[in-house]
Amino acid sequence: MDKAAKEVYGQGRHFVSRRVQISLLTVILAVIFTASIWSAAQLRTVLNDTTKEYLHDVTAQMTSDIRYTMEHKMEDLEIISDSVSEIIDAGEESGIGEFLKRKAGILEFSFLMMIDSRGRSVFEVGEAGMGKPAMEELEGLADTEAVQASFKGKVSASYMGGSNIIYTAPVRVRGEVIGVLAGGRSKENMQKMIASKSFCGNALGCITDSSGQVVIAPTELDSFMELDNIFRNETGTDTSSGIHKIQEDMTEGRDGTLRFTAGTQEELYLAYNSLGVNDWVLLTIIPADIISGRADQYILQSFIIVGITILVFSLFLFAVYRFYNEHRRQLEKIAFTDPVTGGANNAAFQMQYRELSKSMEPFTYAVVLLNVKGFKLINERFGIEAGNGFLSYIYQNAERHMDTGRGEFAARVESDQFFLCINEHEPELIQSRLDSLIRDINSFRDTQLPCCQLSFRQGACIVEEPEMEITLLQDRARLAYQSQDPDVQQKCGFYDNGLTEKLKKELELSELFESSLKNHDFQVYLQPKTELKSGKAAGAEALVRWLHPERGMILPGDFIPLFEKNGKICELDLYVFKEVCKLLKRWIHEGRKLLPVSVNLSRQHFRTAEILKRFYDIAKEYGIPQGIIEFELTESIFFDNKQIKIVQESIRKMHQYGFLCSLDDFGSGFSSLGLLKEFDVDTIKLDRSFFINTSGTKAKEVIRCLIELAQSLDVQTVAEGIEKPEQLDYLRAVGCDMVQGYIYSRPLPIPEFEEFIEKM
Repeated sequence: MDKAAKEVYGQGRHFVSRRVQISLLTVILAVIFTASIWSAAQLRTVLNDTTKEYLHDVTAQMTSDIRYTMEHKMEDLEIISDSVSEIIDAGEESGIGEFLKRKAGILEFSFLMMIDSRGRSVFEVGEAGMGKPAMEELEGLADTEAVQASFKGKVSASYMGGSNIIYTAPVRVRGEVIGVLAGGRSKENMQKMIASKSFCGNALGCITDSSGQVVIAPTELDSFMELDNIFRNETGTDTSSGIHKIQEDMTEGRDGTLRFTAGTQEELYLAYNSLGVNDWVLLTIIPADIISGRADQYILQSFIIVGITILVFSLFLFAVYRFYNEHRRQLEKIAFTDPVTGGANNAAFQMQYRELSKSMEPFTYAVVLLNVKGFKLINERFGIEAGNGFLSYIYQNAERHMDTGRGEFAARVESDQFFLCINEHEPELIQSRLDSLIRDINSFRDTQLPCCQLSFRQGACIVEEPEMEITLLQDRARLAYQSQDPDVQQKCGFYDNGLTEKLKKELELSELFESSLKNHDFQVYLQPKTELKSGKAAGAEALVRWLHPERGMILPGDFIPLFEKNGKICELDLYVFKEVCKLLKRWIHEGRKLLPVSVNLSRQHFRTAEILKRFYDIAKEYGIPQGIIEFELTESIFFDNKQIKIVQESIRKMHQYGFLCSLDDFGSGFSSLGLLKEFDVDTIKLDRSFFINTSGTKAKEVIRCLIELAQSLDVQTVAEGIEKPEQLDYLRAVGCDMVQGYIYSRPLPIPEFEEFIEKM
């Protein structure tokens, strides 16, 4: 080829090369531009979700603050009412006016007034003694539902318009409602809470009832009525159904949010939150773009810059594109990487599962949750930095146990919780793999961390429907481990539909609690304690039975653990104690022989020793002699190191107040003998597990030694769960003081118990 031909050939090749480069660059830039649009759309979705979540969080906090304020004021008024009742009962009515004036100033009531049963105002004082409130604002107050409800014994809150929120509470004298105490609090305080500054002053909110009637607005009512135009001008099917759902939710007391377009074409969010007081609801409206508005401007500017750069600086855009990719990878690393372990976080776990689920067969995988027990103690003992080292070490071991070839992976999702997705579906194999992982963790090989035995709570959900949202599967795994007994070591709980049914049943029982307590559906049964020497009843244990008018007998095993968990057990214990005091008072009045009665106290009471003062006041109110009521404490209370000092002080207080103390389920733990040394109890109740098999020599010797030890310490012994005559004969031979069990009697309703005692 000659020189000219070579030049033409070279120019042609150069031209073709340039065309290929330009074409390639054009495709790349088009992809970049498309990717930018997609990223902006995704960002907009994320920002919208963030706006909705932010609205939910802020309005939920506002609702909680408003509810707390109102409930606090209702409690204040109830306390004042009790004091007024005591003043009236003492015949010192002349001091009520001065008392109310002082309380109005201290507790920031704009007025306090007492209404008698005829609807007349008996006493009334203005704010801090500044004079009477405007009576025209309070006309008709006596006829309101709130006042009428208080005449029936209920503490209520209401709003009649004007400048005050009205709180009412019954005034009882010797158990009879003789009047109603009404207190007003300026609505300005509530208006300030509604007019939240959390949304840069762009929020519009008010309190309504469930029918949508405005109760309190942050400004004058006319300004808030713009909401009517928003709903009146919107005819879209989605929004109409959304508004219908809001009405249903408000009626049912549920919370929620709705996005809709106003008559001005502005996109808005409406949040509605039940206050839990009357049927009042907090409504809050914010612009949908309150967070994303400024982002839209930046997105538009970015598109303009990208467009100009595409036209003028193609090569420069190629470099920008590379930079953008690098930046995006960094963001993804931040978004999907756990900063503590350097591995996958919850977002990465969920994303990886969603990808895997597309090809997953049912009943082949399981989602497992591991929760480190007592991890706060590790942080307190070794420090935060070492604690993070433990978390990283656990994650590394979990990763090492994952078979990536079978699609398995792990992640730390939050604090001390780890999720695993493993290719197993048999509970035995899942438990075996978890046991192996935990053994590996507790070996502390190849680490400088201090050795300490780590325990894990475990829950698993076998994936029956791969298309199910991963968050639901994680919730089910979490529910499975929460359903496990916390004292069970290193065992995995597995989710089944029964757990959901159990939760539903627990929720229903919790909802029935208050009404059942009010209606006395909880009844006290007594099981006799029989003295072995005399064969006579020497005491009884008070046990609670739930006899619901519609559900019938609800077993203690169904509601006692539930109420222990949700805290209602304290209220139930107090109810049983009061019923026992009423019974003892009746026995005194009827001239019956008083038998000591033991009442169970939950461990939930022992947050402070001062709780016993409340029981003492009730016993004193009913005139119960000292030494008649005994508190039974389960052995597990004494094993909580955080409560030992409080329990010791509580037992001292019991004796100071004239109560006896019994240690129930003695022998069910591993440190029972040590308890007799540390705690000054009056009685021990030998756990029924001692008497399951008393034919062996060792079993009998253990029982004999325990009884002799108790006798030497001047502690009474009660044997529980005795059902056989040979058990009774042996206990009598070794000097046991009392027996409680079916061999003498099952737990009896009070009338049957009284008949049983008379026949003995």
